[in-house]
Amino acid sequence: MTEQPSASATDPESAATASPLPPPPAKSNQRRWAPKIWLGGTCGVLWQLLARNRFQMGWRQWPIALADLIISPFNSGCALIERARYGRQIEKTTLAEPPLFILGHWRTGTTLLHEMLICDPRHAFPNTYQCFAPGQHLSTEWLAHRWLQFLVPSRRPMDNMATGWSRPQEDEFALCNLGEHSPYLTIAFPNRGYVDQEYLDLESLPAADRERWKQTLLRFLKSVALRAPEKRLVLKSPTHTCRIATLLEMFPDARFVHIVRDPYVVYASTMKLWPSLYRAHGYQTFRGAGLEEHVLETFQHMYRKLEAGRRLVPKRRFCEIKYEDLVADPIGQVRSIYDQIDLGDFETARGPLEAYCATISDYQTNRHEVDPDTRRRVRAAWGEVIDRYGYDDDLDDDSDDGADG
Repeated sequence: MTEQPSASATDPESAATASPLPPPPAKSNQRRWAPKIWLGGTCGVLWQLLARNRFQMGWRQWPIALADLIISPFNSGCALIERARYGRQIEKTTLAEPPLFILGHWRTGTTLLHEMLICDPRHAFPNTYQCFAPGQHLSTEWLAHRWLQFLVPSRRPMDNMATGWSRPQEDEFALCNLGEHSPYLTIAFPNRGYVDQEYLDLESLPAADRERWKQTLLRFLKSVALRAPEKRLVLKSPTHTCRIATLLEMFPDARFVHIVRDPYVVYASTMKLWPSLYRAHGYQTFRGAGLEEHVLETFQHMYRKLEAGRRLVPKRRFCEIKYEDLVADPIGQVRSIYDQIDLGDFETARGPLEAYCATISDYQTNRHEVDPDTRRRVRAAWGEVIDRYGYDDDLDDDSDDGADG
């Protein structure tokens, strides 16, 4: 891959146009003992997760669970220190600008769009370490960057996208590690069923639970903003696609950009996504029960909530793009986002964005086939969305599974 020269501290022009992210590595270094999502859980959070699932870990995953339990007292101690040291500062922190939320189903390109939008030096984001260790990142992140970089796989388990402690991450993982309920907790024990589905849209929760969720997210975002006080936070979690109403209660002037992709490709890619996450981060060996039904139903639910939520957002604060257009013309599509939802002068972001795009210019996607029977099932379940966004049923069956978040 084409690697851009590092921006020099003595070269302001170079620094202004350099990509904020390192170029992707040439090959993956996946390791079975790589850090899990639950890396930063405190004793209370981790024991609650294990007890809720009756400690039904697979025998192959017991060593990993024991390692997490051994680390958890350290996490608890660090969280106490962080609360004492930074608690008041976090509470006093305000967000400089309303957040920008990237919406979209899993595998529609949300990660790619996230990495493009954070190229703007006026933007900040939660990174992987902050989301995996949300209760202590202000105190211990430097340790991860200095001593623990070797633990992190260079690429994600479900595709070829680069990973690393400093790369952008879903804030939903932070909620999990702060003890909040989330559909993502299914990843830990995938054979126990799809848990906390009511937390996908939050609408059926008791008022007290909904308020607790909002306060947990807000406090985490403040802790991220503490180190970037003048910047707009750019946030990406597909789960937020169902939560527009709640997010507007928290941030009335928030911006939203929705990315959509060929649903046939999304289906095939999502069917690979969840088993790959269960293998990489689960405490059980996934048996596969109910996966297709879950994927089909969740997609339908997500787009119903998206359509209801977008009606609540003023026109100048919501926009929509297609993944296919983004990969064909990334500069033009990102510029259109800036114009549609008033993100400021695009020229400030152009140089870093062009540098980032150069680092992924020869990105190689995974490929798979969507067979006719699968297409018929997807069409039957998702036909309304397929028609709404103009995706042709007769597309080539060879589908790519690449930089698609």
